[in-house]
Amino acid sequence: MDKILKVKSISIWVFIVPFIALNTCLILITKFHGLFNDQDVLINTIPYIDGQASISRTARVFPTYLIFKPAMFFTSYLLVKYWIYSKDIIIFFYKDHKNIKRILFFGVGSAILLTLHSIFLGIKFDNDLYKLFRRVVMLSFIIFEISAQTYLVITFYSFKDKIAKYINLKYLKLKIILVSLLIVVAVITVPIISLPGDNFLNLNLKFFKHALEWNYFIGVITFYLLTFLMWKNKQQ
Repeated sequence: MDKILKVKSISIWVFIVPFIALNTCLILITKFHGLFNDQDVLINTIPYIDGQASISRTARVFPTYLIFKPAMFFTSYLLVKYWIYSKDIIIFFYKDHKNIKRILFFGVGSAILLTLHSIFLGIKFDNDLYKLFRRVVMLSFIIFEISAQTYLVITFYSFKDKIAKYINLKYLKLKIILVSLLIVVAVITVPIISLPGDNFLNLNLKFFKHALEWNYFIGVITFYLLTFLMWKNKQQ
């Protein structure tokens, strides 16, 4: 089926593009200080572990935003294609499945919200309403993305027998485990992520917030790596 091969191809790039872009920004800002203003550089940090910097802090300054923003715009485009093709796959196997519209709504919505977040990243505007808007966009992206992923894995699992010859079932089960973990973590920690960093009385909590942000990002895009591994190259 042509749409399966398209989803498989797109999904690996949805993982690779943001992963490389973000970590390239991290390497540049921590290792190539001559490219940045003195106040922008970061020294001796692995934010996945120590949480010494947020993703925004790493990607919003010149020249890292020249890498990060185009990568996120391209990822958003790929996400739209991914969710549309996933909808077509579901229709092929189960034409009137109740989750089709939900998957498309949350999936395409997450891509639009990622684009909005990328557009406003690095734009400084000292206004409480603007800061609230940015936090709402980021929080909404998380909700929409995880909702789309959840509905998709539930839908595929509901007719797993019909797609058994097209997939490696163990990766579908891994996707279910991953999404379940992302939901649990989100429910527990989204209130922390959504708060502005300067509201934390405990500095260690601020570092935890940043480390969580980096690792959660990896968790979200790992869903697409598992998609690539789940679909077989050809019908067995």
